[in-house]
Amino acid sequence: MLAPALSKKLCILRGVQYRCPNCGIGKLYQSYLKQVAHCASCGASLGQIRADDFPPWMTIILVGHILIPFVLMAQGVDVSAAIQLAFWLPVALVLTLLVLPRCKGAAIGLMWSLDPAPEREP
Repeated sequence: MLAPALSKKLCILRGVQYRCPNCGIGKLYQSYLKQVAHCASCGASLGQIRADDFPPWMTIILVGHILIPFVLMAQGVDVSAAIQLAFWLPVALVLTLLVLPRCKGAAIGLMWSLDPAPEREP
């Protein structure tokens, strides 16, 4: 008997929190962006889920939408371009490094919710 399908919203939220999209207890990552092969809590197979280019694309969109309004507001301040560049590049880098694993977790959670048991028996 198959387990009932989980909602997409719940699976995505669990992924954003670095948790297994199936049970919400086990860890999703074994290192910064390397996902675990199987959940330590429920045994769900997570290693075969490939997020590919979706998380970096989502990260670029989010970081851009967060930073660009502030960069444009800073243009009104009389500060040299070199100083602004020295400020905004590290901010963009840190924000990107914080958002990317959450976007990957969201993508894995979404893919899990679309097909939670690819190794099912017919």
